[in-house]
Amino acid sequence: MLGIPFDFTAKPVIAKPTAPRKTVRIEAVRPARDPLEIRFPRVEGYRIELPQERLTAQFTADSILELTPELVGPTDTTNRAIIGKPINLTVKHLADIRQSEILYRLTARLLFRQFRDAGDEPKLYLFNQVKRIAREWLDGGYLRCTGGTYPAQLIYQDIADRACERIKAAVTESMAGEHPIKAVLDPYNPAGSSVHARFDTSKTTLWQTDHRLCHINYVVCDSDWKAEFCRAAELNPRVRCYVKNQALGFEVPYLLGATPKKYLPDFIVRVDDGHGDDDLLNLVVEIKGYHGEDANDKANRIGAYWVPGVNNLGTFGRWAFAEFRESVYAMAANFDALIERAVAGRAG
Repeated sequence: MLGIPFDFTAKPVIAKPTAPRKTVRIEAVRPARDPLEIRFPRVEGYRIELPQERLTAQFTADSILELTPELVGPTDTTNRAIIGKPINLTVKHLADIRQSEILYRLTARLLFRQFRDAGDEPKLYLFNQVKRIAREWLDGGYLRCTGGTYPAQLIYQDIADRACERIKAAVTESMAGEHPIKAVLDPYNPAGSSVHARFDTSKTTLWQTDHRLCHINYVVCDSDWKAEFCRAAELNPRVRCYVKNQALGFEVPYLLGATPKKYLPDFIVRVDDGHGDDDLLNLVVEIKGYHGEDANDKANRIGAYWVPGVNNLGTFGRWAFAEFRESVYAMAANFDALIERAVAGRAG
């Protein structure tokens, strides 16, 4: 017979009580630090007005899309049965798809998904211009295929949407001075503030902020990179205040392929870049040791849409975006160099 063995001679085990973990309240120090309050727009979308005459594109390193098996799926799979010879399944047949067909499908995707207003018909009169820009992207080396992938995998809808996002971002960046982008704010809660930061944490890696530079009493450091940035920001004489984006509600909407996402940058820093304390530059800072394809989508969205869209509103001051990918030991020097470039741009 099978059953559950019982030990009638066993003695009860008494669990020793453990002390609760110590928590720290993270909050805005009010009213003493209220002059250091940082306000930001709560953006839920973007409105883009394309020119009727001629479209152009300004491609950058962020325009690159690298196809890898991690992104598109396996490119070489071996199927083994109980008996019989194993079979290799590959995607080599994609090499037979002509470049002209890939270009046509990518152009159509751009017209129907990116350059089409909700509820309106696609702007077919832009076909030749969009096709020219898509060809510039393909021929310019901004599509990179590694690990047995092929350009024809752009016909996959999710991959095509990633490519289209990069191409559209390059088009909008080329029209930066023409104000084609406007940020659409949350109609019920259009602005956020560091005043509302208030939460408890049991993490022990905390940076006690300078009372002259931060509205919040502590910064929770998820890594040494965050702590080093706090040190660099507090040492730079042009920084007027900063705050870590935690429990603030500061989000940047973007698309990962066709999936809507929310991106939370790491810091907001207010800097005197030569305009004076009445017109400070609001610098959105992202600190990232690993830069994957998802990071490219985020950087494209905030640099090509969020920043110009908010600046064109004219009600939240001037904004810019910076991303630090280098060694943690070079962060202070890189941050100082970034600020000096901003000042030099003002002076020129």
